[in-house]
Amino acid sequence: MSALSRRDAGRMMLAPVVSSLHAAPAERPWKVLLVVAHPDDEYYFAATAYRIAGELNGIVDQVVITNGEGGYKYSALAERIYGIPLTEESSGRSRLPEIRRRETLAAGRILGIRNHYFFDERDLRFTLSADEALSEIWHCDSVRTRLRQILERERYDFIFTVLPRESTHGHHQAATLLALEAAGQSEEARRPVVLGAEPARAHETELFAGLPGFAASRPAHLQPDFTFDRRQSFGYQDALDYEIVVRWVIAEHKSQGKFQNDAGRHDVERFWRFAAGPRDAAARTAELARQLRRSPSAAAPARNPHHALSA
Repeated sequence: MSALSRRDAGRMMLAPVVSSLHAAPAERPWKVLLVVAHPDDEYYFAATAYRIAGELNGIVDQVVITNGEGGYKYSALAERIYGIPLTEESSGRSRLPEIRRRETLAAGRILGIRNHYFFDERDLRFTLSADEALSEIWHCDSVRTRLRQILERERYDFIFTVLPRESTHGHHQAATLLALEAAGQSEEARRPVVLGAEPARAHETELFAGLPGFAASRPAHLQPDFTFDRRQSFGYQDALDYEIVVRWVIAEHKSQGKFQNDAGRHDVERFWRFAAGPRDAAARTAELARQLRRSPSAAAPARNPHHALSA
């Protein structure tokens, strides 16, 4: 997908999918929508998205709610690349939205993302409050409407969002809450399963009980439903793994210098299923996990001790 004007990407119509909704997975590939707050948040589930789009023949689209202007503080290294004084607030806020859009599209080509929807809401500052974005910064009625329109038109099997811990960016929390709200308003037969994800180190065992004050964020289980291991090896002499893809994605976001430090920081991507979901949410999630567990197509089976997925 070529770079689009600031609003066109969000308005574009997609071709209808000619298939029955939620048909048996063997009959058609999965269809997934990533709903994130910022350009570069696809990092949270980059390896899994790559696996679905590139190796399971699935469809992955992405909604990016904000324009990313708040990332100017860490853009010093990119000033020479782009020839713009990005760390000067006025210049950074005016020029970063288009730069970060191009970076997101480049990362999307790596992951196999089919379509991007850029909502261009303000990225004012870092906050731990979801309410700040929901009530003070974003045009949430517009965001809700556009999300519902996309879900109605595309009929996704899953929505991937960032797990809304209290300790994560309030914009991440708000984006997930809006995605849960939009999914919950879909007809039962068309309702996607919403999964909250976070990257982690394999030895970490944090639980998640939901975001206090927001009942919709309650998970089906305290422990993740499944974990995708970025370290799974495959290919000639098992020389490749999914961490390579994640590093490629990080490198595309050159305007975000601090983000580059996340390369190699996390081993796995963990997914929690939210309790509020369609009747077949557990079965659908288990089937996705089963398919992700299979050895990569056109690649030698992994022989290292790390499995791509754990239940």
